Amino acid sequence: MTEPLSSTALRSKISFVLHGVAAAPGIAIARAQLVSHATLEVAHYDIAPEQVDAELLRFDTALATVRAQFEALHERMKGNDSPAEFGAFLDVHWMILTDTHIAKDPKVAIAELRCNAEWAVTQKMNELVEQFEQFEDPYLRERAHDVVQVVERIVKALMGKPSELPLLNPNHSTALVAHDLSPADAIHFKESAFAAFVTDVGGATSHTAIVARSLGIPAVVALHNARYLLRESELLIVDGDSGLVIVNPDQHVLAEYEHKQSSHLLERKKLKRLVSTRAVTLDGTPIDLNANIELPSDIPGCLENGADGVGLFRSEFLFMHREDLPTEDEQFESYRAVVEGMQGRPVTIRTFDLGADKRMPGLGDRRSDNPALGLRAIRLCLAEPKLFMTQLRAILRASAYGRLRILIPMIANAHEITQTLGFIARAKAELVALGIPFDNDVPVGGMIEIPASVLSLSYFAERLDFLSIGTNDLIQYTLAIDRTDDAVAHMYDPLHPAVLKLIAQAIRSANKSNTPIALCGEMAGELRLTRLLLGFGLRNFSMHPAQLLTIKQRVLTSSIADCEAVANRILRTDEPDKITAALFRLNAL
Repeated sequence: MTEPLSSTALRSKISFVLHGVAAAPGIAIARAQLVSHATLEVAHYDIAPEQVDAELLRFDTALATVRAQFEALHERMKGNDSPAEFGAFLDVHWMILTDTHIAKDPKVAIAELRCNAEWAVTQKMNELVEQFEQFEDPYLRERAHDVVQVVERIVKALMGKPSELPLLNPNHSTALVAHDLSPADAIHFKESAFAAFVTDVGGATSHTAIVARSLGIPAVVALHNARYLLRESELLIVDGDSGLVIVNPDQHVLAEYEHKQSSHLLERKKLKRLVSTRAVTLDGTPIDLNANIELPSDIPGCLENGADGVGLFRSEFLFMHREDLPTEDEQFESYRAVVEGMQGRPVTIRTFDLGADKRMPGLGDRRSDNPALGLRAIRLCLAEPKLFMTQLRAILRASAYGRLRILIPMIANAHEITQTLGFIARAKAELVALGIPFDNDVPVGGMIEIPASVLSLSYFAERLDFLSIGTNDLIQYTLAIDRTDDAVAHMYDPLHPAVLKLIAQAIRSANKSNTPIALCGEMAGELRLTRLLLGFGLRNFSMHPAQLLTIKQRVLTSSIADCEAVANRILRTDEPDKITAALFRLNAL
């Protein structure tokens, strides 16, 4: 008589699919390794008056342990070629660790309420997370996860648990499954060679997504309950292209994905052959493919992937995650390093896009009920003339060392352009008086990120040397959709007819006036949209360096005439199904 299957054995036979958000492309076939969520294990208990001092000491010791861990991680980063994003994320966690809410307020609770340290710090964490979740700005809301991740480390130190997750079985590929992952964890994960990331929370701007893309690791986020549905060592297929996690796949599905994975790896090897190939369409139209960067340390990745230049240097990363503001000389050295590092290729530096609830030292503690519509980007630059002038002088000084362009974020009206050009002229005059060399003809451009700027583009084209479309904000402002909000993220649609019409209008208006225009949002790196954008008339793309070769290959196999014909048909319809079908046919050519 056959023995009945146990519940565990029966469970292992069940195959099912989890749907999430595709955060980083690629396919991984790996065994699940679960990460514990320490803050969910915290109990609340009272301590005697005579135990308060000992509990306070225990808390201080835990803080010191985490500080030492962060210091060690910084040292490890210096020698393991970690992506630049890691350092920036780790700096955020250091600031949270030293914040009063986390470093001091729990001690007050321990002393006054005579409670255990774990409970005290998690209560303060909940209060701080609630504040972050009230922010309109998607970047700031994501920082609530940072708070949780820092407290997780403190709680683990209090409980005597290891801060880092060991790779349980180095003999097979492992997919890390967690409620959320911290950047500090990611540094360790890079060294441990995990094959994929799977998380319950997160979005396109979450640390997990950004780090996964930097490392070239497939990732699926926003699965909600994966951490509790999956079991240790279960076989997973992580499809970072489609946002799927297939659990316990049957032999047919497994074979299909093994073939896809092999094809994907072979394709990546072939793409490397295109590094020195010029991006030219089948009918002879040259296309510029540039890179988006955050820090000078991103330059090697640009060169390795054959970037024609830097289309977007997000200079605000030099300002963020530090206790003080960067000096003019510090900024100058960073800008010069990028310009010289690109070896004669053009570099476009965007002035800092900060403000609203992105509180910075020296910028005050402004609050806004709706920070996405508040004092940010060029509005903040003009409101802080001393800070703006410091940056402009630093950028102009760097222009003496290579081909540099200045890009102004989120312009909306004429007076912003007039004021900005006035500040640039004043910065030039100050450098002349000091005898400091610079390129007097440095081009100045503006970002098209809101519908108003598309509708006013002809005026902007008259006053500026070039334009660049920021599709991330343009889509969100057009559709009133926050793509990092799980409740509405599925409604964030680059193929919405209104979005496509705005982008096409911007490109065609700029081309009509002979004003160079680029596209530097995420749409530039989406393979399915390359031919559509070519059909709209786009000839300059800027994207993450890792996406350059894939897009180049698509350009090399595209005909402008074919792209224009389909693009025009797509612009004539408002029916999503017809747009999707036409795009499919375009990409099948």
